[in-house]
Amino acid sequence: MIRRSLTGPGRTALLAVLGICFMTGLAWASIPLYRMFCEATGLNGTTQRGLVAPGATDNRIRIDFDANVDPKLPWKFAPENPSETIDIGGRDMAFFTATNTSDKPVTGMATYNVTPAQAGKYFTKIQCFCFTQQTLQPGETVRMPVMFFVDPKILADEDARDIKTITLSYTFYRPKTVDSAKAAS
Repeated sequence: MIRRSLTGPGRTALLAVLGICFMTGLAWASIPLYRMFCEATGLNGTTQRGLVAPGATDNRIRIDFDANVDPKLPWKFAPENPSETIDIGGRDMAFFTATNTSDKPVTGMATYNVTPAQAGKYFTKIQCFCFTQQTLQPGETVRMPVMFFVDPKILADEDARDIKTITLSYTFYRPKTVDSAKAAS
């Protein structure tokens, strides 16, 4: 059997093609990998997702609610209550109200974060309107719940245990692509 090895320009071209393929794959995967990293660590105030609250403690913390709307989205959006004090570890629910101020159906998607950033890994959402796109009919107003808890592990973290207030902030914007199943409803 005769073996030929690549040398000179052929080897350089192959390495360049492999490098381009690797960099393209890395660029394509960077956003989902970054999102997974932020969710796992709470980086930049990224909250966690959970199913069940661990149970209330005797410690309480204040939660402030912040609501914003991209100027390109014709909605009004606000928390029903600007803040509430909750039991750490206990499940709680807050409501936001959104109104479509246009004469056409409009779909929006919410981004979210918490501040201070080190609280992100302890703030867990059980259910949230921000997990899916929301379509409002012309003039429609809806109440949107978010069910959440603050993990008691925050009390053992020396960087986070002195936090007295967590701000949960949402910004609604028009998504670039609209979930066709949601828009049809």
